[in-house]
Parts: sequence; C-alpha cells; structure tokens
Amino acid sequence: MGPTASGKSRIAMEVAKHYPVEIVSVDSAQVCRHMDIGTAKPDAATLASVPHHLINLIDPTERYSAARFRNDALSAMHQITERGKIPLLIGGTMLYYRALFDGISALPAADETVRMQIDEEAKKLGWPTMHMKLYKLDPITAARLQPTDSQRIQRALEVCYLANKPMSALLGQPRNTDFPFQTTNIALIPSDRKTLHHRIEKRFDVMLNAGLTNEVQSIREQFNVNADTTAMRCVGYRQVLMFLNNEVTQSEMREMGIAATRQLAKRQLTWLRGMKNNEANEFDCLADNLTKQVLAFLKSHHKLNT
Repeated sequence: MGPTASGKSRIAMEVAKHYPVEIVSVDSAQVCRHMDIGTAKPDAATLASVPHHLINLIDPTERYSAARFRNDALSAMHQITERGKIPLLIGGTMLYYRALFDGISALPAADETVRMQIDEEAKKLGWPTMHMKLYKLDPITAARLQPTDSQRIQRALEVCYLANKPMSALLGQPRNTDFPFQTTNIALIPSDRKTLHHRIEKRFDVMLNAGLTNEVQSIREQFNVNADTTAMRCVGYRQVLMFLNNEVTQSEMREMGIAATRQLAKRQLTWLRGMKNNEANEFDCLADNLTKQVLAFLKSHHKLNT
C-alpha cells in the first residue's frame, strides 16, 4: 500500500522475481479499459512477465464499486492460492483495502433507472438542491458530503429510494467481514513530503509527454464521456478533459493535474494512518535501498521459497 508515485509497482515487480506471486490490482482507475497512461497501468511486457488481475474489467462509462472489488479480489485470491501461488495486492485505492479487510455494509445494488431519474432531476435543480433533499432524508450522510459531490449524493439518494432507509442507518449494521487470508501489510510512506511532490510532478509530465491528452481525446470520442462520467473524475483525466473542452489552458491543466495528484496522495496517507485494524509495516519509499529492505523483511518474516 502507499500513495501515488511511491513506487508500489516497481517494488511489486522486484518481489515477483523472488517469490511465486500473482498480482491483484487494488486500483479503482486501472479497472477501466483504454485508461492506460494516466493510471500508470502496467505495460504489455510487465503483464506478460507476471500475471495481473482486476485490470481492464470495464469501459470508462461503466461503474465499479467497492463491493464488486471485494468479490472479484477474493475470487482472484482463491484462484491464485489454488495454483500454489501467493496473491500480492498492490495499489492505492484505500477504500478497496478497507472493503476487503473489514467487509462492506449491506447496501442495495446500483439501479441504473433510479440513477437516471436522480441525474435528470439534478440537471434541472442542481446538485446543491439535491444535497438539500438528501439532508431531509439522511441528515447524517448529508452532513459529511459537500453540496457539489454529485457522485456520493447520487449514491446516497439512490440507497434511500431503494432501501427506504437512510444510508447512515444501513452503514451502522454489521458488516460481512469474512476474510479467509492471513496478510502481511507493507506501506510505502515518504519521509519527506516535498520529495514525493517532486516525484508526482515529474510523473505527471511523463504522462503528458507519453500522450495522456490524446488518450483522453480518444476516450471522449469513442465513449462520449463528460465531466460527470465516473472515470473522468480520476486525477489527470478530469483536468485534461477540461483542457479539451477549452475550459483551461494547457499550462493551467498541467498545474491543476499536479495539484490534484498531490491532494490524492495526501488523502491516501490519511487513509493509511487511519487503518488501525490492519497495521502495516512501514518503509520509506524514498530510501535508496528500499527494495533490499522489503526483500529482507519478507525473508525474515516468511518461510517462502525464493
């Protein structure tokens, strides 16, 4: 686990050279097909050298939930262990880790008809007004959401309509916490936030030079996505889409993309600090001998064949 640009993928591939692992992606953006550059998705050579799971599952216009991730991840992990291999989970979507480790509440499945009705109403009234409607139905959930957070407001209203109960009430019910695996949790944490920010800036420039703008343009043409499409809310994609829509300049797009990625890293680190039930062994992702440290740790803690 770790924030964006902490080197998770690189370390995972080094681990794969020494242990019989198959990688399970814990990344809410890499599940999308066609979104390769901006998600730092493994290239063809990497995918060919080590089996990867939960990558390229849906189109950019489809939705993928934490509940679906939990089911898919557990299924992949069972299949991997049946082959005598070790599931190596890697990614920065902390909500997915929490869903996997701690289980999820019994919320109703998504209903496209209800969501379309909510979206149509929001187009007429605006999301701040929809937020007020949610406040009347579920004040606890509404209080923790921003009036412009369309995705979460939509889901909260959908749950209210389908379950005839507030989402906050359902979230308070016991979770399905069945997790039949023993894990060793490793967190890559930067010892210096400014250095991580420099990495983020450099990586975003690499993505732009690799053709991120063309990638988003191609997705927009093929799938007719817009700012409300869930996939286009991913950092980098949202800002490039704004540039393609002539809402910001190229320079502004770059600065906004870097700033948004830094904010993402900050949220990821906050999540990591809050995962007290799943304490992680922390390593400085900026250390020169990081790979050696991680491999030595694994060797000392696990009797695995290298």
